Amino acid sequence: MFTGIVEDMGLVEAVEKKRNLCTFSLYAPKVFKGVKLGDSIAIDGVCLTVAKIKGKVLSFDMMKETLEKTTLGSLRNGSRVNLERAMMAQDRFGGHMVTGHVDGLGKILKVIRDKNYVEFQIAMPSGLRKFIAPKGSICVNGISLTVGATRRVARTLCFSVYMIPFTMQVTNMSEKKVGDFVNIEVDILARYILRQRVKEL
Repeated sequence: MFTGIVEDMGLVEAVEKKRNLCTFSLYAPKVFKGVKLGDSIAIDGVCLTVAKIKGKVLSFDMMKETLEKTTLGSLRNGSRVNLERAMMAQDRFGGHMVTGHVDGLGKILKVIRDKNYVEFQIAMPSGLRKFIAPKGSICVNGISLTVGATRRVARTLCFSVYMIPFTMQVTNMSEKKVGDFVNIEVDILARYILRQRVKEL
């Protein structure tokens, strides 16, 4: 379980693609501390298992499903990714409950920048519209955010999230532009509440 509070940005150092599998290594200057083999780490919001440790470099394996359903399939040397270690029982709960199981990919349709203000308008992934509502929680590339509004951009239904300067400094959203894809995980509470309502009907 994660909270969507990014701890570090990792730098991908090597990517090795195999049949139905991809192994990659990344430099994690902060997150490596205390990490053990088998630990779970959210990488751009995707929960992966630490398969190898060499100093501050961590290695992971990605199965075919992960490669096809998340942005991690496009990783290359030099890519920067958001990192969060799994939460501990005594940790503060700073964001919202995040599982690290990506529900879909969202395409950035528009980026609005102003002084101390950045807004991303992101297309709602197919099948997830019912889980996305204004003022609700959402995880974008591993970042716990609040849905600010929903609207149509070029006939496509999208949602807006807003970034404070600190978030732009400590995550890879500063590198994102129109046309890029991001990993989306909807609020787990919204998912179970909707499921319960369907059962009642």
